[in-house]
Amino acid sequence: MRKCTVGRSSGASGISVNLVLDLEVKKIHLLPRSSSVSITDGPAESRWRNVFEEAASNDERRYIYNYGANKISHGSQKTATSSLPPNSPPPPKSSTSMSSPDPIDPASAPPMDSALPSAVLATILSRLDVRSLLLAASACRCLRSCASSALSFLPAFHLLEVALTHDLLRPLLPRNPSLRSLRLDCEKLEDAAVDCLARPGLHELTLLNCNNISGRLLRELSATCRDLRVLSLNSLGERRGLAMRFSDLQALLNGCSNLESLSLALDFSKFDDPNFSHVWSSASEGLLSLEIGYIPLSMLLDLLTVAIEAQQCMDYIKAPVFFPSLQKLCLSVDFITDQLIGSISTALPSLTHLDLQDAPIMEPESATDLTNAGLQQINPKGKLKHISLIRSQEFLFTSFRRVNDLGILLMSKKCSKLESICLGGFSRVTDTGFRAIIHSCSGLHKLKVSNGSRLTDLVFHDIVATSLCLTHVSLRWCNLLTDVGIERLSFNKDLNVLDLRDCKSLGDEAVRALSCLPRLHVLLLDGIDITNEALKYLGAGACPLTSLSLRGCYKLTNDCIPLLFAGSVKESLHVLDLSRIPSITDDGVMLIAQSRTPLTELRLRENQKIGDATVMALASMQFDGGTYGSTLQLLDLYDCCGITPLAMRWFKKPYFPRLRWLGLTGSLNRIMVDALVRSRPFLHMSCTGDELGTSYWDASADWYRHDDDDSEELEAWQLDGEPVSDAETATEE
Repeated sequence: MRKCTVGRSSGASGISVNLVLDLEVKKIHLLPRSSSVSITDGPAESRWRNVFEEAASNDERRYIYNYGANKISHGSQKTATSSLPPNSPPPPKSSTSMSSPDPIDPASAPPMDSALPSAVLATILSRLDVRSLLLAASACRCLRSCASSALSFLPAFHLLEVALTHDLLRPLLPRNPSLRSLRLDCEKLEDAAVDCLARPGLHELTLLNCNNISGRLLRELSATCRDLRVLSLNSLGERRGLAMRFSDLQALLNGCSNLESLSLALDFSKFDDPNFSHVWSSASEGLLSLEIGYIPLSMLLDLLTVAIEAQQCMDYIKAPVFFPSLQKLCLSVDFITDQLIGSISTALPSLTHLDLQDAPIMEPESATDLTNAGLQQINPKGKLKHISLIRSQEFLFTSFRRVNDLGILLMSKKCSKLESICLGGFSRVTDTGFRAIIHSCSGLHKLKVSNGSRLTDLVFHDIVATSLCLTHVSLRWCNLLTDVGIERLSFNKDLNVLDLRDCKSLGDEAVRALSCLPRLHVLLLDGIDITNEALKYLGAGACPLTSLSLRGCYKLTNDCIPLLFAGSVKESLHVLDLSRIPSITDDGVMLIAQSRTPLTELRLRENQKIGDATVMALASMQFDGGTYGSTLQLLDLYDCCGITPLAMRWFKKPYFPRLRWLGLTGSLNRIMVDALVRSRPFLHMSCTGDELGTSYWDASADWYRHDDDDSEELEAWQLDGEPVSDAETATEE
């Protein structure tokens, strides 16, 4: 039985449900909360204290303490001494079976359906988002029944926090003519779930991790979802052997004629066909945004050429129209060239958002590279508000070697209305070019420069004299930037996100200047030369930091932890990265646990001195009477040599109830890892060193994203069964 309170929230969903766990729940097993009743001296009390002191493990002590305290405080008919078994009371066989003695008679609480009319409950539940609805469903049978009915008329179903199987998803998506928006993680779905995903009446469909779904999904959407406005598919058909045909794309463009936003993060070389360029004439004339994962340069140039020819023929013959309303274009190609820039500027005159990225596998020649002349062709109509030109070094260490300050000066003159700009790989551009951008674009809010090997402090020398109001700044791999430049940048008091990763010339004084920024929430300092003194500045400063990354700051030690959490940062910080810091040990993690900072993400990867004691300390953290380790949603312990198979027991429930991402070393006992995955099917486990969670910076205008995750009760409701016990795990092992 649960006590349920319903209240207004400030979020977009309107109403949220807060579930207060007051009584024992059969399907959601929690560790007993520490009793607030003190155990005073006496015959019974002494007996319990002796048993407590003789207990071998912390689990046994916690169990005995709660059991004894409740026995004494609630006045059993028998004395505590007489109720003792001959030997000390054994702990439960598994932690999932522990529960506090209930001092309240469950029969005294009125059932929910008698306390509130069913019509009132239905009205309340109809206003909840999916997560809150499922939280309510796990509270009692009455709310479960009402929630099941509410799923039949929800206008939006958004559940990106966990990846459900088809069997678990099907009961959550009953026949619903009111459903207009669907967002899911499809990591565990295959083609059998296509009929469940393609629903009539949908206006928005966002599907992540569609690796195991083939092009059949595109055909079904074209036949079923005629009113689709927004479509976003990620990694469709990436599993080897899945069919992806040109006819699938053709059917989608012909059938979904009302699309306004289309994002297909996949390899378009699978759609290579002689008619590829012409099929886009059937795309929606109202298409405003087009995002493509990768498209060969030859296919893209052919498409743009056909679009330009159609525009030139419209004056004297009736010709098909290509992208008449397109405002946003994001894609990745083999090479960014002058011809590509010129073709985009001519074929798409209404663009306000241009995002191009390439990743050459060989050094580009002059005819297949970007030059100053190409930059001069950008933004002929003066409508662009966001520009991103990035040369990735994923396959080859290269850059835009044929672009210098002159090209940036020519571009900045036509881009005075820019609000954000990303430049990556412009190795020959100096302070002159970057200053031209800052002084020409008075409305600039977001500035990102990566691999700016010639960017120095002079870029920000007179930033105070400008009217800039920068909120997001990224200066990664700018090795000539020193503390002086950051001090000048800190005069911009509106900074919200600052990325200074791998700026090797920065030190403690730069952090001291940043500690006074009143709106700085995200600070990334990976690989810079700072000491514990820098963390002292942050701890005593005014920054309301929510995310801090110190990866690779090798001079830091355990002593930096209490310095960081000495001030207000302790209350605001949720994301912390202490990876690749040799001096961080289990003692440092103990200090984090003692600070009681409600972290949601903690990364400690590749720290050789982190061991099992770290896992036990984090598993024992408790906040505001919640469950143990209750706030952590992501924990990365990859390549921490001190982690042994003994630590695996601490990842079982009820510990870490909200954990959704876990990184461990692949050399751990594989049988135990597989058993953990089976017992916690909603846990994303990585043993290969992959980065967990979402990245700090995104290619779109919303560079920084942070999504909350609270789906513990969802898991309990969906699994509809008991968690795997220690005995069952031992049998499997």
